Amino acid sequence: MLDAFREIVQNYSERRWEPAELNGGKLCEVAYSIVKGMVEGKYPARASKPRNMVDACQQLESETSVPRSVRIQIPRMIVALYEVRNNRNVGHVGGDVDPNHMDAVCVLHMAKWIMAELIRVLHNLPIDEAEELVDALVEREVPIVWEVGGRMRVLDPGMSMKDKALTLLHRTAGSVDETDLVDWVEHSNPSVFRRDVLRRAHRSKLLEYDQAAGTVQISPLGIEYVDEMLAERTRL
Repeated sequence: MLDAFREIVQNYSERRWEPAELNGGKLCEVAYSIVKGMVEGKYPARASKPRNMVDACQQLESETSVPRSVRIQIPRMIVALYEVRNNRNVGHVGGDVDPNHMDAVCVLHMAKWIMAELIRVLHNLPIDEAEELVDALVEREVPIVWEVGGRMRVLDPGMSMKDKALTLLHRTAGSVDETDLVDWVEHSNPSVFRRDVLRRAHRSKLLEYDQAAGTVQISPLGIEYVDEMLAERTRL
C-alpha cells in the first residue's frame, strides 16, 4: 500500500495524470484487503481484487463488530476512488473524460484520506497525528520540483534562490541538511547562501535555520508563502 501511495504522489508531482490515477486502483485493492482482514480477524498474505468492488464493499457494512469507519466510511471512499479509476477514461478506453489534473487531485487526496484513516484506526491515534504520519511518508506534492539521482531540482532556472529553497523545503517532510539544500539549489557559494538566504528567511520566520545542527525546516508561514507563489504561477 505504501508503494502504491508513493507512486500516486510521485506521478502527481511529475504531472503524469494517467499513471497517478491508475495507481489509485492498486491502492484501492490493497486497502480493501486490509479492511477485509480487519473484519475477518485474519489478514491475507497478499492483496487481491474482488470480483465486484462495489458489492464487496457494501457487504462490509453489516459487520457491526468493527468501527463504523472500517465497515462504512473507508469502504465507501474506496468505491469512490475505484470509480474514478474505472470510469473516467483512466483505466479503460471510452470513459467520459480524458486523464486530467482535476481527477488526479481527487485521487491524490482520497488516497491520503484512506491512508490516514487506516493509520488512525489501526494505531488508535488522533486524526492530526495520523495526518502527520502520512505527510512524513512522502514529500509534499509540488509539480515544479523534480527528484533525480537522489537530488531535488526546481524546474524554473529564473526563480530566486530564496524561492527555490523554500519550494524545496515545502516539498520535503521534516528538516533538511543545509549542505543538501545548497546542492539542490546549485548555489556556488555556501557561505553566501547561508548569509543571504537562510539567515534572512529565518529572521522573516519563513523557515527555522538551526546553525548548530546544520538543518533547515520550513515554517507554517513559509508553507503559506510557497502555496501563494505556486498558485500565482498557475494563474499566469
